Parts: sequence; C-alpha cells; structure tokens
Amino acid sequence: MLALGVVLGLVHIILSAHTVSRQRGYRWAASARDEPVPPLQGVAGRFERALRNFLETFPLFAAAILIAHAADRQGWMTAWGAQLYFWGRVAYLFAYASGIPVVRSLVWNVATAGIVLVLAALL
Repeated sequence: MLALGVVLGLVHIILSAHTVSRQRGYRWAASARDEPVPPLQGVAGRFERALRNFLETFPLFAAAILIAHAADRQGWMTAWGAQLYFWGRVAYLFAYASGIPVVRSLVWNVATAGIVLVLAALL
C-alpha cells in the first residue's frame, strides 16, 4: 500500500501539472515562474489543492507504516489502516476534482482514520 501511495502521489503531480499548464500555458510551465500569476481556477485549482493536501498527509502515513513495519506490529489494524488511507485518498482526489465538498470531507476523514488505525496498532 505504501508503494501504491507513491504511485497515487505521482498521479496527483501529473494531473496538477497538466491542468496548470493548460490553464497558464506550456510556455509559463517551462519558464522560471518569477512573475506573479492569478490564482488557479476550476479543476486546475482543485487538483493543485488536492496535491497540497496529499503532500501534507502522505508523509504521516508513510512514517506510520514504516514504524509499524520496523516494530513488527503488522496485523489487521495496519492492513485496514493502510487500505482506508489509500482508498480514501483515491476517493478524495475524485471528489475534489468533481467539486463535491461534503463527500470530499467525508473521504478525507476515512483516509485520516486509516493513519490513526495504523498508529493505534503501535500501542
């Protein structure tokens, strides 16, 4: 699940990069980006914010999984926690891109519960 999480991170980066480039232009994407630009709009802004949110949670998930592995505390809680985190983050990406606010918040909670479950396995 940790490796799939890395793949999901790459998907976030690619989706964000392509939608930002389409909105601001590929010349801007290839530039030094020194000039101020207006905020991103629509799906490009949502993908960018989803990426930032993923980058905030993934290090916590990765650390929890690696600690559980190093402590030899794998079990049903770590397995379920990893599944909840990964699939919650997949659902979050789709919900955020679609602009579904309530569902987005619910699946964020599912993914966060996954991290908490992995941490609980360490107790």
